Amino acid sequence: MPKKKQKQAQVIEIPKAILLTAKFLQAVSPSLTTKFAAKLFTTPIRHKLPKRELHMERDSIQKSIVIPEIQKEIVVYEYGKSDKKVLLVHGWSGRGTQLVKIADELLKMGYMTISFDAPAHGKSKGNSSIMIEFIASILEIEKQYGPFEFAIGHSLGGMSVLNAIKQNLQVKKAVIIGSGDIIQDIIDDFICKLQLKPEFGIKLRDHFEAKFGGKMDDYSAYKAAEKTEVPVFVIHDKDDDDVSVKAAYNIQKHLKQSEIMITEGLGHRKILGDENVIQKVKEFITK
Repeated sequence: MPKKKQKQAQVIEIPKAILLTAKFLQAVSPSLTTKFAAKLFTTPIRHKLPKRELHMERDSIQKSIVIPEIQKEIVVYEYGKSDKKVLLVHGWSGRGTQLVKIADELLKMGYMTISFDAPAHGKSKGNSSIMIEFIASILEIEKQYGPFEFAIGHSLGGMSVLNAIKQNLQVKKAVIIGSGDIIQDIIDDFICKLQLKPEFGIKLRDHFEAKFGGKMDDYSAYKAAEKTEVPVFVIHDKDDDDVSVKAAYNIQKHLKQSEIMITEGLGHRKILGDENVIQKVKEFITK
């Protein structure tokens, strides 16, 4: 029973007004429906900073930097002081202090962490973002703050880490937690949650490909995994309602060097603070 409650708490419900708007637009204009869905898909939710993250926010050196490739400004967090650095990457609607429990353990191990609020997240300006902006931010941060020993990413941050490695981010090892995988699956799941016809999954993909150029599927995590030479630790929860555990198995299948850990009852976010998970991350990076 407690597990069931946990799972229900994980599900993010889309407000009725948005669902009604989507239904109305679908009845009158496929083009407007696609634009409406695209706006929602690229608009993160800013959550209030939880108490558990306050000390990291307070004790970090924070600085705004410009990412030339996307012409956007982001806030970077330097936590601790060491020559050995680890890059932490939050997920969609997350923030630079979200991996606080992992960061605290890394500090005890003699590392400092560099994390950031992606565009339109946390303290960074803007209202919209997309994965290519996460990747561009990672690669610019490497230029300004690197080199990094390891990179650890959660959810979309995990996908972004693998794609950044594909684009030459230099790390010895990577850890991805609750990472998404196939872009079309993510889009289709979003369209399903909006209660739109499945055909809008293709329309939305085509919209983004026309806007940003290139194929969306090229950013799927399993494709980046194929090009990844360094060891990667894949961690995912069986009861993750945001991202199916099948993503973890498919990513691992395409990696050259990997380990996998499947947890239960932690969902998509609780997994970041789980003691056993953090212990396994420590073991993986010190091996």
